[in-house]
Amino acid sequence: MDVTNRRELARRALDGYGSGPAAPVLAMDRALAKAGNAVTLVLVEGPSDQIALETAAVGRGRDLEAERVVIVPIGGAHAIGRFLTTLGPPDSRVRLAGLYDLHEEEIFRRAMVANQVGSPRTRGDMEHLGFYVCVNDLEDELIRAVGTAGVEALFDSQGDLGSFRSLQSQPVWRGRDLEAQMRRFLGSGARRKLRYARLLVEAAGGRDALPRPLDALLTAV
Repeated sequence: MDVTNRRELARRALDGYGSGPAAPVLAMDRALAKAGNAVTLVLVEGPSDQIALETAAVGRGRDLEAERVVIVPIGGAHAIGRFLTTLGPPDSRVRLAGLYDLHEEEIFRRAMVANQVGSPRTRGDMEHLGFYVCVNDLEDELIRAVGTAGVEALFDSQGDLGSFRSLQSQPVWRGRDLEAQMRRFLGSGARRKLRYARLLVEAAGGRDALPRPLDALLTAV
């Protein structure tokens, strides 16, 4: 795939994402509008997970839309049961896969059992069914992949290092673990989490250090 096509796929992956409270709903609606033609539906908790997977796919030269792989942000882990029910019975032609945070693992597992999407008991069972865990969450995985020095350099390149230093100086965050400070910073802006999902995945891919759950999920689908 040439550079022009890669750039077009990257643009398409982020096209239409807004900011503010409506952004998750808009992302969900856009994905569900494509679900009827999908071969594989990948259920993720929110739009930042969706952007990360789509960006990683572009980095691998894949066109998920052409492959009829649709990544659906479900609006939080507690919605997983409703989406598993809505998106069809276990014998449906559509394959299901997913990405979830560590502290939501039991919620996903129980919903899968209740909706007859296999009978997973272990994390290995979950992966066999196409569902992969982020430890502790996607931001944590990406920070480890890029490294704290790399993340700070990325903040600097985006003009955000001063704002990050301000967060570090706040009494509640002063002296805290650097990775925890970065996770808080990434989650503190309405648009920031979405923007850095793409930037961090690109940085990790450039280091050939894509986090395992993203790498494994894309390999599986």
